[in-house]
Amino acid sequence: MAILVDLEAVTVRRSDRTLFDGLSLTVSDGDRVGIVGINGAGKSTLLRIVAGEENPDEGTVRRGSAASVGYLEQVPRLPPGTVGEAAGAGWEARAVLDRLGMGPFAEVDCDVLSGGQRKRVALAAILARSPDLLIVDEPTNHLDIPTVVWLQERLLEWRGGIVIVSHDRHLLDKVCTKMVELDRGHAYYHDGSYSAYLESRAAREERAASAEATRRNLARRELDWLRRGAPARSRKPQARIDAAVELITTRPEAAARSSRLGLALGTPRLGTKVAACENVSFSYDPQGPAVLRNVTFSIGPGERLGVVGANGSGKTTLLELIAGLRTPSAGRIETGPTVSVGYYSQTGSNLDAQARVRDLVAGEFRAPGSPEDNLLMESFWFTGELPFAPVGTLSGGERRRLQLLVVLAAKPNVLLLDEPTNDLDLDTLRILEDFLDDWPGALIAVSHDRAFLERGTDRIVALDSTGSLEEVPGGLSAWLSYVGKPQRQVRRDVTAPSDTSSGGESPKGARPAKGQRIPKPVGRELRDLERRLARAIRERDLLAENLLGMVDHRQIADLSGKLADASAEVDMLENSWLELAESAE
Repeated sequence: MAILVDLEAVTVRRSDRTLFDGLSLTVSDGDRVGIVGINGAGKSTLLRIVAGEENPDEGTVRRGSAASVGYLEQVPRLPPGTVGEAAGAGWEARAVLDRLGMGPFAEVDCDVLSGGQRKRVALAAILARSPDLLIVDEPTNHLDIPTVVWLQERLLEWRGGIVIVSHDRHLLDKVCTKMVELDRGHAYYHDGSYSAYLESRAAREERAASAEATRRNLARRELDWLRRGAPARSRKPQARIDAAVELITTRPEAAARSSRLGLALGTPRLGTKVAACENVSFSYDPQGPAVLRNVTFSIGPGERLGVVGANGSGKTTLLELIAGLRTPSAGRIETGPTVSVGYYSQTGSNLDAQARVRDLVAGEFRAPGSPEDNLLMESFWFTGELPFAPVGTLSGGERRRLQLLVVLAAKPNVLLLDEPTNDLDLDTLRILEDFLDDWPGALIAVSHDRAFLERGTDRIVALDSTGSLEEVPGGLSAWLSYVGKPQRQVRRDVTAPSDTSSGGESPKGARPAKGQRIPKPVGRELRDLERRLARAIRERDLLAENLLGMVDHRQIADLSGKLADASAEVDMLENSWLELAESAE
């Protein structure tokens, strides 16, 4: 097996921190290495070093003789000329270009492309060349779900080596055979896929927690020993005193980010009516084709709706219509009187580069630096000097995180999220998903992230190439299984689930009578139970963690009682979930 690149004791420093110190990594034919870590941990820097675009401050980089390298940057640069010329000559380049949705742009000049289009052209050029070592930074950004699945299969068949940074957890889990985690200057190595990395990371954190509990107990005993007076004609040995002081004053390295952020934000009460589209059509040009055609659907309180479809099918346009940023060409959109919309756009807000983080969080009508805003900023890891930093100094990932923070700071009760996973690291995604589990409002999300849609949504609707909307029975996996099949039956009218308690079957598109309650489907009830169960498990684990090392008998008794109650709550919810799941089969 040929070695493609070998990094030995590589160190990279920045003015304010060390990105990684003494990192060693070997990539051979057939290796598929995933790089993970929070924003700013050095993932893209490591890719540039592997690709030969940057040199480390210390260490050695050896490359396989005659091994070709293909490097996809997070923000790629294209040569002057047309899309077809940038992708390369030959049938394979054109085929990959078509598969990535850029075939019709073959004669278009690269200078007029959007950022997402440039990324797809650069990806096509690299895949078509089939280099020995493929290095890709967030390759799934700006790809629709079927194309992400196609890319995943292509990477699984890759004969050479792969080094990849991605927020797509399905892709990492299916493709990678090794994982490297970057965490505050350290590199941790894990054999296996993303799932194996999560298990290994959890075991490492458990070992660290156990070691800290042991240290605290030892420190407590040494502190008691130090406080006792020395017996007559004897003195305490200085070596043991020094060791005791070191044991007491030593503290474990703080977590890079807290895993319990407490993002329970107050939101205005949401009434029974949220949003409904009725025969909505939209065209950017009155004389041109319709982007959306006769779209009819509604969403109720607490519902989580995922919107999927090919690039250019009108998903972003639909969100902009619901947000009131555009007016339908035909049809109507109604929102409830209590609705307060928060819109997180795909392209990002036009944030003032000179404005400070804390000023944007406070908004126009609140003084910056309130305790509530400070807690919110801390929850999104804007700590230290970051709240006072101008937007122009933030990284791309930090700007996206700030955009999300500004949307949530307005306390909406309806969230419209357009590709929320782009440029967010995996830890941020998990925290966002935890927040949405507990958040009481309604959600409409456009995303190509399969894990995010599977966890965060209850219903899936799909936009097709004609601009029509259909509900997808069976969710995301069902849609992926038949997307693109011929003679597909398209359901034009999509409404909230109808009341069929009388035993009869409601016609398609039928709406409940005014004031009639819509019963939650079993899937929705299961989802509610899963959220309650997740909260109960977190509360139980937090109580168990607080109980470690406690010595006060009254506090131990109090916490032990609360822990018993929390464990009973978890058991009850687990049994309820199992019973409901069995009844649905």
